[in-house]
Amino acid sequence: MAAPEAAAGSVVVLGNGPVGQTAALLLARWGVGVVLLDARPGRDAIGSKAICQQRDVLDVWEAVGAGRRIADEGLTWTTARTFYRDRELFAYTLPGERGGSCFPPFVNISQARAEQILDEAIAREPRIDVRWQHRIVGLRQDPRRVVVSCETPRGMVEIEAAYALACTGARADDVREMLGVGFDGHSFDDRFLICDIRADLPGWGRERRFYFDPAWNPGRQVLIHLCPDSTFRIDWQVPGDYDLAAEEASGALASRIRAVVGERPYEIVWRSVYRIHSRVVDRMRVGRVLLAGDCAHLMSPFGARGLNSGVADAENAAWKLAYVRQGWAGDGLLESYHQERHAAALENLEVTTATMQFLVPRDEAQRRRRVDVLTRAVSDPTARGEVDSGRFAEPFWYVDSPLTTPDPSRPFAGRPERGTTPRPGPGILVPDAPIALADSSHRRLREIARDGFLLLAASGVDGAVTGAAAESARGPVRVLPLEKVGMSGALANALASRPGEVWVIRPDAHVAAVLTSPGGADVAAALRRARGFPASP
Repeated sequence: MAAPEAAAGSVVVLGNGPVGQTAALLLARWGVGVVLLDARPGRDAIGSKAICQQRDVLDVWEAVGAGRRIADEGLTWTTARTFYRDRELFAYTLPGERGGSCFPPFVNISQARAEQILDEAIAREPRIDVRWQHRIVGLRQDPRRVVVSCETPRGMVEIEAAYALACTGARADDVREMLGVGFDGHSFDDRFLICDIRADLPGWGRERRFYFDPAWNPGRQVLIHLCPDSTFRIDWQVPGDYDLAAEEASGALASRIRAVVGERPYEIVWRSVYRIHSRVVDRMRVGRVLLAGDCAHLMSPFGARGLNSGVADAENAAWKLAYVRQGWAGDGLLESYHQERHAAALENLEVTTATMQFLVPRDEAQRRRRVDVLTRAVSDPTARGEVDSGRFAEPFWYVDSPLTTPDPSRPFAGRPERGTTPRPGPGILVPDAPIALADSSHRRLREIARDGFLLLAASGVDGAVTGAAAESARGPVRVLPLEKVGMSGALANALASRPGEVWVIRPDAHVAAVLTSPGGADVAAALRRARGFPASP
């Protein structure tokens, strides 16, 4: 075999799904060249797959020029209805817009369409080299490089890069084996049938419906989501030995659909059967290789934590790889990727496994509890909070990260109640708010936060302190006085900031530190810590 081909850039991304696409675009935005590999011959542009993209993911995608388009094409339901047998238990109406965000809480849009929009952004980016039909068959590394071996139509090729990011999806056993990582967890016996149905269902256009034990799927669940183009995604829980081909041939699939849509005309756009797994790798960093998305963790789709957490992996990995590659950070920054995103994966698995234990009880005790909760919820409103059809995706908060400087005056109170966000503070994704810059342009806080590190100075902060710290730091650091940029105090109010505070914001828009009346050394130490260096030079 010929000598390894030097990659056009510094990072090779394995897997051209939405997580790999996001990582490639973000790396290119940081000026890092990327080779993006995929075993498939091209894009599979059918099927809803992951359909619910949350607001914070839209923010990430907007940083690479795709978030607004995806949001505008997607749909947001406003009412969630939950039923038990023939009774409606409750209906939940989503709150309105939050803070200064320009995006809805989430949009429903097929993964296939989101991928097409991301592809268009990739096509405009000269730093990304996309290569289809590259099946990964080998992966080795040494202290200065990674070499990826690929089977291609033109024979075996080897690609050398400084780092690799594995985003190869759920069927990534070979890549995980090459890296020597474990993938512990369990799989659920029941399966789920998905059908994307195009039909006119009056009154359902802004609703999500969840049915427990309906007469037309007894003992199991049905979930109905709306998507663009008058398409509805229907998920039926089915037995482990379910045979889709046999049901289609017998006409039972048509009867199953008729139980939902009635006698209205309908068209099946796509259908598939999937099994749910709860698994996570034991390491998300192996030397110069990081693992992200379904390659690193698999979880129940109820709550939309799969793709959304994968995009968060991609953003976390991208800015850290870029900073290390550019010489702006210490090696501890790459290790923090595992520490932060592995903790996030474990929390997501905890939440989604609890949902699956309610939906698909694994023993008699869980079955009895499920029946008890649903029966009580028919007449007892206090029991309805125990009905678990999935806790909506939310960001993970890096309060225990080695990059975070704690603030005793802003303690983290733990996972918030449904539909709420934690108080702003160290480790928390910064709330969005409109700001006005010195050139009179109007921007959003999260928009400029993703340009590098950001120092927000409250009233009473000496500009020389923040200015000197910014100048001494490696990489881009911007200083903004809250009094001058916050429109009508919106930013200060969103942060609940106090006089004399300096807020240190990471390039993924998470708060790294809140410092009270700091000296220049304090700000510099927080910036060093947030970039993976020891606090003192």
